[in-house]
Amino acid sequence: MLALCGLLLSPAQAATPPAPPPLDALYDNTAAVDLDGAGGFLPASDLAAAGWRPGRTLIVQGARLTWPRRPPGAPDNVRATGQTVRAGGHGDALAFLVTGTGGREVGGAGSVTYADGSRSPYWLAAPDWRTGPLATKALALPHVGTPRGLLAEAARLYVVTVPLARGREVVSVRLPVAPRLHVFALAVREASPGWTGTWAAATSGQPAVGPWTDRTLRLVVHTSAGGRRLRLRFDNTFASAPVRIGAATVALRAREAAVAGTPVPVSFGGLRSVEVPAGTQALTDPMGFPVPAGADLLVSFHLPGPVVSAPLHGLAVQRSYVSEPGDHTADVGATAYTATVTHWPLLTGVDVGGGPGAVVLLGDSITDGAGSTVDADRRWPDALAGRLRGQHAVPRYGVLNAGIAGNRVVTDRYPGDGVSAVVSGVSALHRLDRDVFAQTAVRTLVVFEGINDVRSGTTAFEVIAGLREITGRARERGVRVLGATLPPCGGSRNYTAAMEAERAAVNAWIRDAGAFDAVLDFDRALRDPAAPTRLLPGYDSGDHLHPGDAGYAALADAVDLGVL
Repeated sequence: MLALCGLLLSPAQAATPPAPPPLDALYDNTAAVDLDGAGGFLPASDLAAAGWRPGRTLIVQGARLTWPRRPPGAPDNVRATGQTVRAGGHGDALAFLVTGTGGREVGGAGSVTYADGSRSPYWLAAPDWRTGPLATKALALPHVGTPRGLLAEAARLYVVTVPLARGREVVSVRLPVAPRLHVFALAVREASPGWTGTWAAATSGQPAVGPWTDRTLRLVVHTSAGGRRLRLRFDNTFASAPVRIGAATVALRAREAAVAGTPVPVSFGGLRSVEVPAGTQALTDPMGFPVPAGADLLVSFHLPGPVVSAPLHGLAVQRSYVSEPGDHTADVGATAYTATVTHWPLLTGVDVGGGPGAVVLLGDSITDGAGSTVDADRRWPDALAGRLRGQHAVPRYGVLNAGIAGNRVVTDRYPGDGVSAVVSGVSALHRLDRDVFAQTAVRTLVVFEGINDVRSGTTAFEVIAGLREITGRARERGVRVLGATLPPCGGSRNYTAAMEAERAAVNAWIRDAGAFDAVLDFDRALRDPAAPTRLLPGYDSGDHLHPGDAGYAALADAVDLGVL
């Protein structure tokens, strides 16, 4: 036995190293005073206006991070110099709330230690707080603080995730050696055992809305999988200010805005209402609510407002409803709902209890359902979900539609910040973690994007590089990834022979390079055998680019369910 300060320790106890400290015990930099070493700082008033108050839990990309609970002027972040910090939990990813200084992206290698003694390496990179991309930021503040005063320039904070070894308990994290990489918080993004995503919508921009003051939105969503429990996800992505949800309910739909039965209230941490800080998410508490597969739900939420702009999904191909003034979340009838919208504001996900997990379909307007019948759920993801429900050979996965009309693989349409009429989203590369890896129980990813890239002048080489990056990132996360060939678009607006050559080159790579776990040949499924660069006339919605209902059904029928 060994003696230490009068205590007897066994050899095993003496050999046990002390537990590493939590991150906040190592804070050595004060972002609100001098973040960058030159007097630049994050204005505390801007953080408060965004709802990022000290000690507040912030859900970003599914991870629960805590904004440092520090008194004014106290250190609130760590400059990464290889410190080992305490962490815990099981999950699919480790999330870091970070930013970089020095005028360029900074990064380095670190490692994660698990309870069984094993380790896994990671690479963490943080964009610069003043020059980094807005498309991937978690929050952009309206001002940069300087010794000379506030500049009207965006100060950026990022949430970056790195993959973890699934099923292992994390006990500590070694930070990279990169002193200009500032770490404010870290957390394991917990797995979601016992849940399956049944519906999702990708946030495509933040346009002006309403304005909505004291209004209730009643959104229509169509489930893919069923279950006995339910939870909802609201998302304030891209926003610069919090949004308050005064109350929310869920119900089965009878017709239009009328409820079948009685709307059931949902809660947020036991409370009826919630404030969603800028750039973050809110999850409702799990609740018993039988959700049929292939059914319409009505999700109603009251906005005290005023709400003058909102993160939303632009192309719903589904009418939803806006009420007259007042909280009408508990209304059974449709009388108060006198206006309609054709987008999905704020609501981004519905999960159900149980199930085998979900398939995420990453795409553009063709996955979004452009050209299909409004209010009829005839997008190809809906048809695929119907096929899964009608068989027993493979698991009946949830099908999550991550299509955004106008979206591209490698370039942003919406810049990722500010109010804009453009609702075509940030690039697939920039939204991959939020719209795919952070989804509930994702098992398989189908990538069906690139036609908008080649139609806008992006080369096949650039598109292929983007698709290759997507497959690599998916495999790092243990997600099966399928590639779909780009559809024919001969005769469509601005179609050229040069564009066709780029499309053909991308498709040749998808078919032959072996980059995907399986290939879905949607080009072959849709093309006219007599004119292979064009859609089969019976599948064409009329613009020679988007299929109609029959074409979307053909896409779903072309999927070998076994490859999912």
